[in-house]
Amino acid sequence: MRIILIGPPGAGKGTQAARLQEALHIPAISTGDIFRANVKGETELGKLAKRYMDAGEYVPDEVTNKMVADRLGQDDAKNGFLLDGYPRTAAQVDELDKMLAAADVALDAVVELTADTDEVVGRLLARAQIQGRSDDTEDVIRHRLDVYAAETQPLTTIYADRGLLKQVDGLGEIDEVTDRLLKALQA
Repeated sequence: MRIILIGPPGAGKGTQAARLQEALHIPAISTGDIFRANVKGETELGKLAKRYMDAGEYVPDEVTNKMVADRLGQDDAKNGFLLDGYPRTAAQVDELDKMLAAADVALDAVVELTADTDEVVGRLLARAQIQGRSDDTEDVIRHRLDVYAAETQPLTTIYADRGLLKQVDGLGEIDEVTDRLLKALQA
């Protein structure tokens, strides 16, 4: 299967991506992991990305797209993958479409983990406290959720229009959410 997992910060994407990877025997590919691997490996793209990351800026689409294309071309992703954190914008959707067309493959599903905003804010505040992340204040978290709503949420419309979108409630016990995800993917 070739799947995209999207949802607001704090909806549980990372946790569920790891569980789906195991259940479906496909790699969970996170742009954050790709960035870290390229930076650690000191690849040309990694050096370029590091300059932006060190400055606290978003890595430009051009660099992100190249890293994702490289990762999707690796052997373990040939028979399927789960993308977590990509695409984030309509321009990245277009780029992913080109990558998939060039490989003569298509997406099977786009799963949106939905979650109540106040619940997500509570989760992220608790996580920030546990991890000692003093920069994750309620204002910062709500701003990240606003950015998600403005930039990434519109992708759900694109994928719904293509008949690929499946929405799954991301709240509840971890096992319950995993079960809901697997049932939605089988439907």
